[in-house]
Amino acid sequence: MKLSKMIQKRPKDTKGTLKRLWKTLSPFWNIIIVVGLLSLLSCVLSLLGPYFCGEAINEVEKGAGAIDFSLVWKWALLMLFSYILSEGVYLSINLIMVKISKKTAYMLRKECFDKLHRLPVSVFDDNSAGDILSRVSYDVDVVATSIQADISQIITTVITVLGSFFMMLNISLPLSVVTMVTLPITVLYTIHIKGITRPLYSKRSEKYGEMNGFVEEMFSGEKTIQAYGYEENVSRQFASINEDASDAYFNADVRGVTIGPTMGMMNNLSLALNGTLGSILYMFSYATLGQLSSFILYSRKFAGPINELANIMNELFSALSAAERIFSFLDMEEERKDKEGAIEIEKGEGNIEVRDVSFSYFPEKEILHNASFSAEKGKTLSIVGETGAGKTTIINLLMRFYYPERGKIFIDGIDSTDIKVHSQRRQFAMVLQDTWLFRGTVYDNIAYGREGATREEVVEAAKKAGIHYFISTLDKGYDTVISEDGGNISKGQKQLLTIARAFLSNSPVLILDEATSNVDTSTEKRVQEAMTALMKGRTAIVIAHRLSTIENADEIIVMSNGSVVEKGTHSSLLEKKGAYYKLYRSQFS
Repeated sequence: MKLSKMIQKRPKDTKGTLKRLWKTLSPFWNIIIVVGLLSLLSCVLSLLGPYFCGEAINEVEKGAGAIDFSLVWKWALLMLFSYILSEGVYLSINLIMVKISKKTAYMLRKECFDKLHRLPVSVFDDNSAGDILSRVSYDVDVVATSIQADISQIITTVITVLGSFFMMLNISLPLSVVTMVTLPITVLYTIHIKGITRPLYSKRSEKYGEMNGFVEEMFSGEKTIQAYGYEENVSRQFASINEDASDAYFNADVRGVTIGPTMGMMNNLSLALNGTLGSILYMFSYATLGQLSSFILYSRKFAGPINELANIMNELFSALSAAERIFSFLDMEEERKDKEGAIEIEKGEGNIEVRDVSFSYFPEKEILHNASFSAEKGKTLSIVGETGAGKTTIINLLMRFYYPERGKIFIDGIDSTDIKVHSQRRQFAMVLQDTWLFRGTVYDNIAYGREGATREEVVEAAKKAGIHYFISTLDKGYDTVISEDGGNISKGQKQLLTIARAFLSNSPVLILDEATSNVDTSTEKRVQEAMTALMKGRTAIVIAHRLSTIENADEIIVMSNGSVVEKGTHSSLLEKKGAYYKLYRSQFS
């Protein structure tokens, strides 16, 4: 089941998501309290402005000859000073929130990345890398941006609204009552629009994850796409996915943008009612011109933050949807923990036994059926069979990427479930058909085989793998940087580097999974020689389609439809003229 499907079936839990965000921000609550105090100071300074303005207007209202211009200038300068200082404090708040946002993004990304290493391999088999990357990058950015802009905005809004309302009540109770007429409509509309837009923002995040997954997959296969002239078809597929993502973005935002204008209309209606009633009160001398001016300014400060809060609701809904995707990823079931009392193996003997193992990736289709075989210390065991017979599944079970549903696997006579997972995996060195190299130096890529390896040990491993001479011809030798996935060296050289990595690991058991299938015939000989040297003194489990490469194996097991159907040496299996004989002869037909 794809991760995106899991999200669709996961019930929306706004309260739970907010609690998780609250917990995420817990290291910064001391700073956020300071932000709250600074917001209070900023709002108080801002609220003094209308009061000073009203006092200046009251002085001017006295008329020609009675105006004390020194007082007018005093109130005007105080008003200017309060606004400038308020904005200066608000700028400091934003700078603090930028730092909190940055640290929160760092923490979430680190938590997500650490989570990757605790997930079972099945997660990566069943889900697109692009969707997971979208959670670690895009969704974290959405949450961080919201924290940066919205927390201080919400604190300022609450303080400003309460302060403005108190000042309005102090100036005129009738005008305050008129101002509150539109508030219930505003609240009801906000609740209504939340129920509509929230699912739309969740769908938008999901569609963006799907699009990123498709782009990542197509990018990694661009050479194949061009080789088969499949560009137009891929472009059409992307156009469809892109259109879905764009529609999801549009549908979310087109609903969201209605909030601001609607709130603005409510505020303007309130302003019109205040203007009408205020004029009547002024005519009958129930209010001065300065009081009306101050009240209008306070009413704008009362309505303005509510309007801004309505506008940032789009960001809040988007951030909540992104946070749900992040937390759903962080809540995914992790790899099985080691059994209590599980033992640590430093370096085993290399004896492997698979006893009556059955396994299925999906409940309705069993892949392995009571498979049994053993590989003794220092011997070579080859596993052959048609595609889909279960060969790679055996390797997945040996590495404990998956667990048998029935049966047991023994390492040096010990039930594998009684061994610590990482300890068991260190008993194996793997050379696979698909080589994996990362962007870094040649030295770093080989040293990946064993933590703390010295340069001399790395060089010795390269010599044993037959790749030392090639490395010496590079401009910077072992310090030459390999591009991502080894794009600037040949497949054969990549394979030899992975063999050098396996040499360095010095594990007692070696797994070779079609290790020469991606190289040409001349390079295959060099790789085969390196692998032969690597296999000396180790237990080797070899998966091969070219049966000529495993003729000297100590034992060959033949698999068909998830069952072990034959066992024996190359010559004995040919004499039987059974499944192995047919596979062997088919290579020459």
